[in-house]
Amino acid sequence: MSQSAPEDANGPDDSELYRFRLYVTGASTYSVRAIANIKHICETHLPGRYTLTIIDVHQQKQFAESVQIIALPLLIKEAPWPERRFIGDLSDTDKVLKGLGIIG
Repeated sequence: MSQSAPEDANGPDDSELYRFRLYVTGASTYSVRAIANIKHICETHLPGRYTLTIIDVHQQKQFAESVQIIALPLLIKEAPWPERRFIGDLSDTDKVLKGLGIIG
């Protein structure tokens, strides 16, 4: 499952684009909450400046193995560098925003 933010003709260049992967386990309570929380964060703070790929590890086990997942849900910020990882339902918005480098 994948979702990308819409971009206009003068969309962000790669240095401004946030790229996320969210690994979840089906429709568990924590997974559903993590999906809703990261979508809200992205739409509120990064409109048009992000891509979000959601991966259900039950359906795509090969992705989980390649990332060495130790707990779920897991959000990986792939870009901009440095890579960051967050475990949980992402409900502490301030902590997530600070960890992503969106706010100071």
